Amino acid sequence: MSDFSEELIRPSSDDDQVEKCVLSGKGMYFPWLRKHVETVETRGKKEKDFAQATNACLNFIQEALQKHQWQRAAEYMHSYLQILEDSDSYKRQAAPEIIWKLGSEILYYHPKSSIETFNTFADRMKNIGVMNYLKISLQHALYLLHHGMLEDASRSLSQAETWRYGEKSSSQEVLINLIQAYKGLLQYYTWSKKKMELSKLDEDDYVYNTASQNMLNHTWKTSINLGPLIQTPGVWDPFVKSYVEMLDFYGDRDGAREVLTNYAYDEKFPSNPNAHIYLYDFLKREKAPREKLISVLKILYQIVPSHKLMLEFHRLLRKSDKEEHHKLGLEVLFGILDFAGCTKNITAWKYLAKYLRQTLAGDHLAWVQEEWNSRKNWWPHFHFSLFWAKSDWKEDKALACEKALVAGILLGKGCRYFRYISKQDHHVLKKKIKQMKKSVKKFSIVNS
Repeated sequence: MSDFSEELIRPSSDDDQVEKCVLSGKGMYFPWLRKHVETVETRGKKEKDFAQATNACLNFIQEALQKHQWQRAAEYMHSYLQILEDSDSYKRQAAPEIIWKLGSEILYYHPKSSIETFNTFADRMKNIGVMNYLKISLQHALYLLHHGMLEDASRSLSQAETWRYGEKSSSQEVLINLIQAYKGLLQYYTWSKKKMELSKLDEDDYVYNTASQNMLNHTWKTSINLGPLIQTPGVWDPFVKSYVEMLDFYGDRDGAREVLTNYAYDEKFPSNPNAHIYLYDFLKREKAPREKLISVLKILYQIVPSHKLMLEFHRLLRKSDKEEHHKLGLEVLFGILDFAGCTKNITAWKYLAKYLRQTLAGDHLAWVQEEWNSRKNWWPHFHFSLFWAKSDWKEDKALACEKALVAGILLGKGCRYFRYISKQDHHVLKKKIKQMKKSVKKFSIVNS
């Protein structure tokens, strides 16, 4: 355990005993917490004074962390360790988790810290307050992963996976699931690297090819534990993707489809747009019927109407034989452009300009009016002001022309956006502007 005092960064002296300290690779002094903490001498002071002192110390640490004063936080941390000797059993039991959270934050950013220092701190903290063992082990493994130490992370997860304390509680089970998940993810990473190596091999390299294939199969077998894990309700995006990729690679497409379908449609799982994206991508690779693809993207549309796949959704709806799909195709385009992040999406404006003309030419004025009535009080300022006309023309003339056509159809020739763009003299876009004026004259719903 670290002594977060000024001794933290001082050079070790001849008087320092080896059994009491560890010196990190960067020279950061790291004494063991002598029997967890130096004996607290209250010298007759009341317990109330002790509690006030530790609370004040905690506040100072939090303030130092907020200001990124890592050395100052470390100094206060040394004093705060006395909380482990608090007479209040509740505070004493809660202390190890607080010390771990604060201490790991300090060691992560402290300029004199190192991986060795962090590892020693984590290993000590796992044994102070056993109820935090799994949580600290998982966070420690993530720290190692962040520093590219995959083997060390895997070893730490393997140790934690077999750890038990008393009867397995629901909280322990959740943490063990997470530990198994990240262990499986590491195994997938190994498998993925080996698969990539195999793909680059010459067919003549039989010996290495066979050995690598055996390694690939072994890694696949050890990663099977991902299967039961992702059946537990929750958000398991990276694990589902990894497991499905392996199932697909070994030819179990039915199994991959079942995993993705359950992940997307099982009501026990939280609403998750990624689940529908993964299923759609898989079905698309399988060349599934258009109706099936539409049904998947329809749910994604209800969750994230501005997602980039919505343009693809519109194209699928447009190609459908059902009139209800054609109507939904118009709604989808309006829905995309309701969002500020999509206002410069020239493809969306181009699709809307074209589809408005097709819809009106097909005698579906009511469809357009239905979408426009809910937007006519705010779209003119949001999209079609004179400010936006000048800005769009300056930044992207092609975008301005598409928007002007939509503005003219929805607001008529009197729309300031349309009038400004239609008066521009541009030798390249002269023909396009002329066609835009004709289309507005013919299709504007204001004239209707």
